[in-house]
Amino acid sequence: MQVKSDIKRQAILETAYRLFRTQGFDKTSMTEITTQVGGSKATVYSHFPSKEELFVECMMAALENYMSGTLKHLDSSRTDPRIALLNFGSSVLNFICSPEQLEVRRLIIAEAARSGTGKLFFDKITALRARLSGFLAACMASGSLRRADPDLAAEQLGAMLEAEMLEPLLLQVREGSPDERETARAARRAVDAFLRAYAPTSRQGLQH
Repeated sequence: MQVKSDIKRQAILETAYRLFRTQGFDKTSMTEITTQVGGSKATVYSHFPSKEELFVECMMAALENYMSGTLKHLDSSRTDPRIALLNFGSSVLNFICSPEQLEVRRLIIAEAARSGTGKLFFDKITALRARLSGFLAACMASGSLRRADPDLAAEQLGAMLEAEMLEPLLLQVREGSPDERETARAARRAVDAFLRAYAPTSRQGLQH
């Protein structure tokens, strides 16, 4: 029964994702989603209590699936955190700068003011960022980075990775997505700036 339920849930997510992307939030109804998936509206609501929650879940599903692989770069056993952060940063940029994810980001921003939607997105993103925060905390504990608030450091690194190219892409100032060489260079500049800002102090270095 659980397998059948999981398959149904995935079908709802995939259908809703397609409809939300092509029609937007307002023009997509739970009735239309139910009709295309099959079954009853009660079944859809048993998986997703509201249209807003379904919207957040299907918009975040691709990010969560992708990030499960990207977060593997943050292996705290690595001796060089720079390599881990470069691989992580390049992977993140390749994903968020893709045409599909740019479209999703615009949808998320457009619907953020809708009842509770913005907070739901924020909570999801915060949960993913906790993995990066944990990695940075381990680096701070080992002396690879200076001691500071790892949650704030994770937010700052995320902002630095996005700073160079995301806004021009979102606003369609730039045409065409960057290739992997360009995202790797942008990740390197962001990570190196971050590591300079969080370089261990001489006193902290002596303690290790």
